[in-house]
Amino acid sequence: MGAGFVLTPEVTNCISTSRARQAEVLSRQADDPTLAALRDRACAAGVWCLIGSLALRTGDADGRFANRSFLIAPDGSIAARYDKIHMFDVVVSKTETYRESDGYRPGEQAVLAPTPFGTIGLSICYDLRFPGLYRHLAQAGAEILTVPSAFSPVTGAAHWETLLRARAIETGSYVLAPAQTGTHPATRGRARQTHGHSLAVGPPGRGSGRCRPRAGRDMR
Repeated sequence: MGAGFVLTPEVTNCISTSRARQAEVLSRQADDPTLAALRDRACAAGVWCLIGSLALRTGDADGRFANRSFLIAPDGSIAARYDKIHMFDVVVSKTETYRESDGYRPGEQAVLAPTPFGTIGLSICYDLRFPGLYRHLAQAGAEILTVPSAFSPVTGAAHWETLLRARAIETGSYVLAPAQTGTHPATRGRARQTHGHSLAVGPPGRGSGRCRPRAGRDMR
């Protein structure tokens, strides 16, 4: 028997620190080629697929993008979608600063999705630091929490596994966390590094996997 649920990390379609580069290559949801391709693949394989997130154009007047996660059903339909609520506006070090809210607008609603193997509560990366979101999802019925990420190497080494295990223990849920890893070359702007170490954690806080997916690129 093969896999029935496949997960990809945050910003599956584009990792870039350049807003100008993002403006050049990103599409709206209806036109995004990564979304279309993965819907086709999920349907062809007959599997559930969590697209960890896609960076997408929106109709916002200020031009900000959406960081949006999709749950794809085995027939290729979109079963649920979630826009990242908590923006990564952080000074990691003297040389590493992030202002995600400059380029992305935050979501406003937590999302649950029923599946044959359990109810899924969707989240993305920096959401992990806000336990109230996961408590709300668990109280609403989530049995599986997804945390697709592109964690910084500095904060990842310090907190990634600890926080994932904590969310599992606190909520009594399974936590699935596919993560970008490696150095991502930049066509424009500086290259970006991510921590990796994808992890699956059970309710007691015991994890397994720690697979290291292939590093992403800054364009499709």
